[in-house]
Amino acid sequence: MRKIVHRHLGKVVAGAAIAVAGTAVMVGITLPGTAGADETGGTGSGSRSASQQAGQEQAAVQPGVVEQAPAEGEKGKGRDPLTDDEIERVEKIAVNRQLFNSSEDVEGDRGPQRIGVDLAEPQDDEVDDPNAPRRAEVSFYDYRDDTLVTKTIDLDTGKIVETGTQHGVQPPLSRAENAEAAALLIADPLGAGLRADYKDAVGKELTSPDQLLLNGAVYRAVPGAQPAVLDKCGEHRCVRLFPKAKNGPWIDARSLVIDLSARKVAQLDRG
Repeated sequence: MRKIVHRHLGKVVAGAAIAVAGTAVMVGITLPGTAGADETGGTGSGSRSASQQAGQEQAAVQPGVVEQAPAEGEKGKGRDPLTDDEIERVEKIAVNRQLFNSSEDVEGDRGPQRIGVDLAEPQDDEVDDPNAPRRAEVSFYDYRDDTLVTKTIDLDTGKIVETGTQHGVQPPLSRAENAEAAALLIADPLGAGLRADYKDAVGKELTSPDQLLLNGAVYRAVPGAQPAVLDKCGEHRCVRLFPKAKNGPWIDARSLVIDLSARKVAQLDRG
């Protein structure tokens, strides 16, 4: 087990190895031609009945066969999960030219930040209808004005049937958002502890989010629990990261919050 590093950010949490005890079942298999037909007589003549030989051949181990996964169709049916083709198609439909030109992603580039694509829930009068319309719900986050944009698309007609915009709603973070939060933290002076702990654990300089396995949680401001720079978290999109060095330990960065909307890093007040 790796050593736990107690300094800089506080500690590096080494993962625990889990030992799984398994019981081996020994299966005896008699292969064709390895035993005489009349062992009780001790003759060793090697003569065997047809039934004995057939049974031995059936017991012989046959090579395994790996079957190809069934081909995924362009369209799903009913409540089937969305296919790759459906996801790609509805994303293109949802982001029209107007939305693309008027929005920003997590890196500040043109176009909204993709959050997710899910199969939309059926309406109340469609729950038991096997022929109910199949719809997809596409979610984006617009960093230009901190808006969650949701579009519902009829998969049969390709038409947008509903559009919603919400402020102050923070869905789970995407992989791209966690990576950008890590990039901001690594480059910030407050990321010095993270960089030092990483070097202690791995022996290399931390320069890129690609060197980490990242999980993140949305942070919302709590009165009196953070510096003023984080007071807008909840309205802004803010992240607490739980990084792990690839092939290494977890690193404690819980006291740091990255405001992706303002592109700032702050440390929580310690009470």
